[in-house]
Amino acid sequence: MAELPRVRVWAEALIRMHLDPLFGPGTWTFGFDHAKRRAGLCNYTDRRITVSRHLAARFDDDEIHQILLHEVAHAMAGSTAGHGAKWKRTAREIGYVGERTHDGEIAKELAPWIGYCPAGHEHVRFRRPTRPTSCGKCARGFSRAHVIAWQQRER
Repeated sequence: MAELPRVRVWAEALIRMHLDPLFGPGTWTFGFDHAKRRAGLCNYTDRRITVSRHLAARFDDDEIHQILLHEVAHAMAGSTAGHGAKWKRTAREIGYVGERTHDGEIAKELAPWIGYCPAGHEHVRFRRPTRPTSCGKCARGFSRAHVIAWQQRER
Protein backbone atom coordinates (compact mmCIF):
# COMPACT_ATOMS: atom_id res chain seq x y z
CA MET A 1 0.00 0.00 0.00
CA ALA A 2 1.74 3.11 -1.28
CA GLU A 3 1.16 6.44 0.41
CA LEU A 4 0.09 9.09 -2.11
CA PRO A 5 2.38 11.91 -0.85
CA ARG A 6 5.35 9.57 -1.21
CA VAL A 7 4.26 8.59 -4.74
CA ARG A 8 4.19 12.29 -5.69
CA VAL A 9 7.75 12.78 -4.38
CA TRP A 10 8.99 9.79 -6.41
CA ALA A 11 7.19 10.94 -9.55
CA GLU A 12 8.52 14.48 -9.34
CA ALA A 13 12.04 13.17 -8.73
CA LEU A 14 11.83 10.89 -11.79
CA ILE A 15 10.55 13.78 -13.90
CA ARG A 16 13.42 16.00 -12.75
CA MET A 17 15.95 13.24 -13.36
CA HIS A 18 14.77 11.98 -16.77
CA LEU A 19 12.45 14.51 -18.41
CA ASP A 20 13.77 17.92 -17.34
CA PRO A 21 17.14 17.38 -19.08
CA LEU A 22 15.34 16.44 -22.33
CA PHE A 23 12.47 18.94 -22.36
CA GLY A 24 13.46 21.66 -19.91
CA PRO A 25 12.62 22.17 -16.25
CA GLY A 26 8.92 22.25 -15.42
CA THR A 27 7.80 21.08 -18.87
CA TRP A 28 6.35 17.80 -17.57
CA THR A 29 4.15 17.61 -14.46
CA PHE A 30 2.65 14.89 -12.29
CA GLY A 31 -0.77 14.36 -10.79
CA PHE A 32 -3.25 11.77 -9.58
CA ASP A 33 -6.38 10.87 -11.52
CA HIS A 34 -9.52 8.89 -10.77
CA ALA A 35 -8.95 6.01 -13.20
CA LYS A 36 -10.26 2.69 -12.00
CA ARG A 37 -9.09 0.37 -14.78
CA ARG A 38 -5.57 1.59 -15.57
CA ALA A 39 -2.68 2.38 -13.29
CA GLY A 40 -0.91 5.21 -15.11
CA LEU A 41 -1.11 7.56 -18.09
CA CYS A 42 1.35 9.63 -20.11
CA ASN A 43 -0.50 12.56 -21.67
CA TYR A 44 1.72 13.95 -24.43
CA THR A 45 -0.57 16.89 -25.19
CA ASP A 46 -0.56 18.26 -21.65
CA ARG A 47 2.90 16.85 -20.89
CA ARG A 48 1.52 15.32 -17.73
CA ILE A 49 2.01 11.93 -16.12
CA THR A 50 -0.79 10.70 -13.91
CA VAL A 51 -1.35 7.71 -11.67
CA SER A 52 -4.70 6.37 -10.47
CA ARG A 53 -5.20 7.36 -6.86
CA HIS A 54 -7.53 4.36 -6.38
CA LEU A 55 -5.03 1.82 -7.64
CA ALA A 56 -1.96 3.51 -6.14
CA ALA A 57 -3.47 3.00 -2.70
CA ARG A 58 -3.71 -0.76 -3.43
CA PHE A 59 -0.24 -1.39 -4.85
CA ASP A 60 3.01 -1.78 -2.98
CA ASP A 61 5.88 0.66 -3.38
CA ASP A 62 7.77 -1.43 -5.95
CA GLU A 63 4.72 -1.72 -8.21
CA ILE A 64 4.11 2.03 -8.07
CA HIS A 65 7.75 2.75 -8.86
CA GLN A 66 7.51 0.50 -11.92
CA ILE A 67 4.32 2.24 -13.06
CA LEU A 68 6.07 5.61 -12.78
CA LEU A 69 9.08 4.34 -14.74
CA HIS A 70 6.71 2.93 -17.39
CA GLU A 71 5.06 6.32 -17.91
CA VAL A 72 8.32 8.29 -17.81
CA ALA A 73 9.69 5.93 -20.48
CA HIS A 74 6.65 6.77 -22.63
CA ALA A 75 7.37 10.47 -22.27
CA MET A 76 11.04 9.97 -23.15
CA ALA A 77 10.38 7.69 -26.14
CA GLY A 78 7.69 9.92 -27.65
CA SER A 79 4.09 9.49 -28.69
CA THR A 80 4.85 7.38 -31.76
CA ALA A 81 6.91 4.76 -29.88
CA GLY A 82 3.97 2.93 -28.30
CA HIS A 83 5.31 -0.18 -26.58
CA GLY A 84 7.73 -0.91 -29.41
CA ALA A 85 11.49 -1.36 -29.53
CA LYS A 86 12.34 2.30 -28.83
CA TRP A 87 10.09 2.41 -25.76
CA LYS A 88 11.41 -0.95 -24.50
CA ARG A 89 15.02 0.19 -24.88
CA THR A 90 14.28 3.50 -23.12
CA ALA A 91 12.37 1.79 -20.33
CA ARG A 92 15.18 -0.70 -19.71
CA GLU A 93 17.76 2.11 -19.63
CA ILE A 94 15.95 3.91 -16.82
CA GLY A 95 15.40 0.75 -14.76
CA TYR A 96 11.96 -0.49 -15.76
CA VAL A 97 11.71 -4.26 -15.34
CA GLY A 98 7.94 -4.77 -15.44
CA GLU A 99 5.64 -5.91 -18.17
CA ARG A 100 4.14 -3.82 -20.97
CA THR A 101 0.86 -3.07 -19.23
CA HIS A 102 -0.63 -3.31 -15.76
CA ASP A 103 -2.47 -6.55 -15.19
CA GLY A 104 -3.29 -6.12 -11.53
CA GLU A 105 -6.72 -5.85 -10.05
CA ILE A 106 -9.00 -2.96 -10.94
CA ALA A 107 -10.93 -1.01 -8.32
CA LYS A 108 -13.96 -3.31 -8.64
CA GLU A 109 -15.66 -2.16 -5.46
CA LEU A 110 -16.08 1.32 -6.97
CA ALA A 111 -17.96 0.08 -10.03
CA PRO A 112 -21.64 1.06 -9.83
CA TRP A 113 -22.78 -1.83 -12.07
CA ILE A 114 -22.32 -5.47 -11.18
CA GLY A 115 -23.40 -8.41 -13.28
CA TYR A 116 -23.44 -12.18 -13.16
CA CYS A 117 -23.57 -14.73 -15.93
CA PRO A 118 -25.64 -17.91 -15.49
CA ALA A 119 -22.48 -19.74 -14.33
CA GLY A 120 -21.96 -17.14 -11.58
CA HIS A 121 -18.96 -15.24 -12.96
CA GLU A 122 -18.92 -11.68 -11.63
CA HIS A 123 -18.46 -8.72 -13.98
CA VAL A 124 -18.29 -5.00 -13.21
CA ARG A 125 -18.87 -1.86 -15.25
CA PHE A 126 -18.22 1.75 -14.46
CA ARG A 127 -20.88 2.90 -16.94
CA ARG A 128 -24.43 1.66 -17.34
CA PRO A 129 -24.48 -1.31 -19.76
CA THR A 130 -26.48 -0.31 -22.83
CA ARG A 131 -26.76 -3.62 -24.68
CA PRO A 132 -26.72 -7.31 -23.88
CA THR A 133 -23.29 -8.69 -23.08
CA SER A 134 -22.29 -12.29 -22.61
CA CYS A 135 -19.63 -13.79 -20.38
CA GLY A 136 -16.23 -13.99 -22.04
CA LYS A 137 -15.18 -16.73 -19.61
CA CYS A 138 -18.03 -18.98 -20.72
CA ALA A 139 -18.08 -18.30 -24.49
CA ARG A 140 -15.64 -16.72 -26.94
CA GLY A 141 -18.24 -14.78 -28.93
CA PHE A 142 -21.64 -13.45 -27.98
CA SER A 143 -23.83 -16.21 -26.58
CA ARG A 144 -27.47 -15.83 -25.53
CA ALA A 145 -26.95 -18.76 -23.15
CA HIS A 146 -24.33 -16.75 -21.25
CA VAL A 147 -25.90 -13.28 -21.09
CA ILE A 148 -24.89 -11.22 -18.08
CA ALA A 149 -27.67 -9.94 -15.82
CA TRP A 150 -26.75 -6.40 -14.66
CA GLN A 151 -27.88 -4.57 -11.54
CA GLN A 152 -26.92 -1.27 -10.03
CA ARG A 153 -24.89 -1.65 -6.87
CA GLU A 154 -26.41 -0.19 -3.73
CA ARG A 155 -24.31 2.55 -2.18
